[in-house]
Amino acid sequence: MKAKMTDRKALMADKKRIVIKIGSSSLQHKETGDLDYTKLDVLVRELCNLRNMGKDVVLVTSGAIAVGEKAILPNHEEDNPIAVKQACAAVGQARLMMIYQKIFAEYNQVAAQILMTKNTIVDNLNRYNDRNTFAELFKLGVIPIVNENDTIATYEIEIGDNDTLSAIVASLVEADALLLLSDIDGLYTDDPRTNPDVKYIEVVEELTDELMNMGKASTGSSVGTGGMTTKLQAAKIASSTGVDMVIANSKDIKVIHRILSGQNIGTLFLAHKDETFDLPLYVQQMHMH
Repeated sequence: MKAKMTDRKALMADKKRIVIKIGSSSLQHKETGDLDYTKLDVLVRELCNLRNMGKDVVLVTSGAIAVGEKAILPNHEEDNPIAVKQACAAVGQARLMMIYQKIFAEYNQVAAQILMTKNTIVDNLNRYNDRNTFAELFKLGVIPIVNENDTIATYEIEIGDNDTLSAIVASLVEADALLLLSDIDGLYTDDPRTNPDVKYIEVVEELTDELMNMGKASTGSSVGTGGMTTKLQAAKIASSTGVDMVIANSKDIKVIHRILSGQNIGTLFLAHKDETFDLPLYVQQMHMH
């Protein structure tokens, strides 16, 4: 146990560029679905503090549709048609960014918005431009806030969930670490909500087929879109492109600096760079079953 702690400390010590994904349900009050400003404030403070340490930081966050629904459909039905969801996203994205900008400004930090779809990655020119934009923002000390462009993303061009999106971003910007924060503690041998005999997995040295198959499409929240399957898909992208990844619980947002200081929190997926892994091709073939 002690050895692993030391390993993590050494591993995390020189992480310079970090992508952090936080699930939409983690930033909302369960009872009302409204934004939890206390959590948002802690999140922004953690990110700004990483910037102050000289690290490049990217936040991947969703919640645009949920925020938009609150604004224009207070009594919304659960199952809105796609056009309604896209209208909600258009309203919600602007509102969400306004709130983020306000809190970031309190810490004297500039934030930017980047909205992506599958085409951002699959199209060579788009991908090249997107990478350049990130590079310039890092150079200027700005924190990019990334989301899927839900207003235009239909099935054909959607990435579909922010676990996968954050891994794609981590790969694109050649990040050193990816943190996936959601309502689960890490990777288990089965769903801990239904199976009391599960084992918790601290470190995943290698993503075997057996592990990949363990990700049953289960998620505890109705707000986000990612279960364990999407987290394992994210791990595959991250690992193959040389990014270490940690899955941890967002109950306490301060886990961000604890993980990055090498504390033994969450499941660590060690990177195994695969030179044959073709990100644009992988993204293009997603959803093609």
